Amino acid sequence: MEYLLVHFPRDRRVLVDDELNGRTEVLIELEAGTHTIALGPPYNFTPAFKKIRLVDTTALTPREIDFDLAE
Repeated sequence: MEYLLVHFPRDRRVLVDDELNGRTEVLIELEAGTHTIALGPPYNFTPAFKKIRLVDTTALTPREIDFDLAE
């Protein structure tokens, strides 16, 4: 099992490979491998998505990614 933490200034649902799978600022457990990460609506964030590879993470040292509020 691998671990991901998604940061965004507002509470938002997280989409992993086009499926809802958790919320921002909450640890998400995923299978190892390559995943496409995006946020749920409203779509006022940037970038539109991030493609990441999850490997060698732990609950104490998750992969962390950031999305920014679009202007």
